[in-house]
Formats: sequence, C-alpha cells, structure tokens
Amino acid sequence: MTAEYKIQTAPVSDAEANGQASELLEGARAKLGFVPNMYRGMAINPGLLSTYLHGYAQFRESGNFTPPEQEVVFLTASVANGCDYCVAAHSMLAVNVSKLSRENTEALREGRPLDDEKLQALRVFTHQMWESRGLPTIQQVEAFKAAGYGDAHLLEIILGLAVKTISNYSNHVNHSELDDVFAAHKVGKAA
Repeated sequence: MTAEYKIQTAPVSDAEANGQASELLEGARAKLGFVPNMYRGMAINPGLLSTYLHGYAQFRESGNFTPPEQEVVFLTASVANGCDYCVAAHSMLAVNVSKLSRENTEALREGRPLDDEKLQALRVFTHQMWESRGLPTIQQVEAFKAAGYGDAHLLEIILGLAVKTISNYSNHVNHSELDDVFAAHKVGKAA
C-alpha cells in the first residue's frame, strides 16, 4: 500500500548526500553492505532517519525480546499499517536472520494464528496495542502476561510500534522501491 501523495523530493543519492544524511547513509552501508531505498527516502529529513535508526537499534540491541519475537512485533505492525516494503524486508529478516519459521512468517503476513502459543500471544497483544493506540484493557494485559511477558515487554512493543510507524509511514509517502535483497519476499509472493 502506498499513499496517494508522493513526496516530490527525490530520495537522497550518494552524490547528493551531505552532512548528517551522508553520515547516516555511509553508516548504513558499512553495517549492511548497501543502503536500503527506505533510508534514502527518509534521509530527505536526516532527523527522521536518525530517530528511526536510533529507535531500531535500541529495539534490536537492548530489549528483552528474542530475534523471532522482534520480528513478530515488526511484522504485526507492518501488516497492520499496510507497508508492503517493511513486510517484505522483515519477512526476509525473519526467515534468514532472526530464524522465525517460514510457517509463522507466512501466518503473520496472512493474519493467521501462529503455531507457537507464546508468539501468538505476542502477535495478538501487539495488534491490540496498535488497534487501541496504546490503550490496552486489563484483560488484554493479563492475557499477555500469562503468556510469559511483563511490563518491560509491553513498553518494548510501544518502541517497536513507534519505529515501524516511522518507517511504514515514510515508505507510504516516499513510495519506496523494494530493494533487490527483499524481492523474494515481496507481498503477493510466499515468504
């Protein structure tokens, strides 16, 4: 899904990047081996890209979720927000990096229940947090905690939703072109 409106400013190329945008794009290239198209669109406003990268790193590196659980949060949010770019990117990461099963990755993409009860509870609660805009009921929180999660996890979901809101919405208005590395997981194809 993309927005009707498309940002009129072209994504930032290596030749045009300067200052903070150049530093952030070069940092991405050093870490990932390439600069995702999503980052180039966000670099039009370097503060946006910087905020995204910082939040993403905090979610990935300093939280309590396992890599497969992180992908459940990111894919749940990206599917709910209708971001085909992030659904493809996180499907690739889920299967190839975070080691979430292909079956559970497909289930997340299609809105089907997961075969792991704890991951399913995480998916359900993440979606409830998205749907309620951070206003879960006591019963929803109790069900989430009964699955083995705690208050720190609840706050991490908020961070994950914030990070995905930044990237999903940016992709919508930038009409970000899917990078080749994610193409095998394009929405409409099997993950």
